[in-house]
Amino acid sequence: MSTETADLRPGCAISRVIKGGWQLAGDHGPVDPAAAIADMEAFLDAGITSFDCADIYTGVEEMIGAFIADVRRRRGPETANRVQVHTKLVPDLERLSDLKAEDVEEIVDRSLQRLQIERLHLVQFYWWDTAIGAPVTAMEALKRCQEKGKIAHLGVTNWDVSETAPYLDAGIDLVSTQVQYSVLDRRAATALVPWAADHDVQLLCYGTLAGGFLTENWLGKADPGFEFENRSLIKYRLIIDEFGSWSTFQTLLGLLKEIGGRHGVSLSSVATRWVLQQPQVAAAIVGARYARHLPKTLEVFRFKLDADDLARIDALLETAPGPQGDVFGLERDRTGRHGRIMKYNLNTRPDDVVLGAGLGAGPGAVNG
Repeated sequence: MSTETADLRPGCAISRVIKGGWQLAGDHGPVDPAAAIADMEAFLDAGITSFDCADIYTGVEEMIGAFIADVRRRRGPETANRVQVHTKLVPDLERLSDLKAEDVEEIVDRSLQRLQIERLHLVQFYWWDTAIGAPVTAMEALKRCQEKGKIAHLGVTNWDVSETAPYLDAGIDLVSTQVQYSVLDRRAATALVPWAADHDVQLLCYGTLAGGFLTENWLGKADPGFEFENRSLIKYRLIIDEFGSWSTFQTLLGLLKEIGGRHGVSLSSVATRWVLQQPQVAAAIVGARYARHLPKTLEVFRFKLDADDLARIDALLETAPGPQGDVFGLERDRTGRHGRIMKYNLNTRPDDVVLGAGLGAGPGAVNG
């Protein structure tokens, strides 16, 4: 069994499963940094060469940087250079109104220093509110960093067509867009996927396993409501609420389990494989923290869903609409229950509080 790869551009091949970094940041339960860093090597050796992080994932760029430096020291630059880092540049909301080009380059330089590499493989850009400040100017600053050799490729994250198109119009070559995409959340399929196909932009998909909800751990379990200390679980429990009833979600888990049984894999592998077989998807981001999660992560490369599998899943999905509207549209509403769990100034205030009251008020609820 070999891991699958995808070409974002000629000479830029990534692993089709990307090791996610959000689960290594704060608000997602206890993390053993030393163990997480040591276990990254097992993923690299298994062929999962692409690692996702962000400037706002507290401490994660530094963890990946320590891993790369350790591999470089022990095994040489050739092995260390196999690691591809996909980071994000997400200026704090409170900085958008006056962020300057030199500020953007300073953020790039900070990521280079944290990651201990000479060039960022992929920088994925996000701007909390495009009505504030000058996001196109900021992206142009990133392009200049690219021309200086500090960045190899540029992408965006959490944007639909209307937010992404201006950057292509400005002459930016965007190789990818990172969006939430899963059997629970198919918003990207409506407009973004066909547009991306026409413009040679590929999807890197997070939320594939809905923070762990799309695993055997939740099959047959009673509805937990919204009382979680883990912010990732709160986020994806809200997505399940948009998807349909808890009972419908359990029916979906049962179907994924049955299909997985046919192929000798877990239901989580079926959920990931479904995403990988969607049009224009280059890779799925899976938040496996430690090497003990690696065998199940690699299952996705042992099989493919056949036409009958896909038809059965699609038939069930017809009964559960899932989140509606643009990619990240629900989350972008800072007064809505999806937006109220976000942290908007993580670079300057990593311990910023969230406004999470009233999350269980039902789809479409407003802050009251």
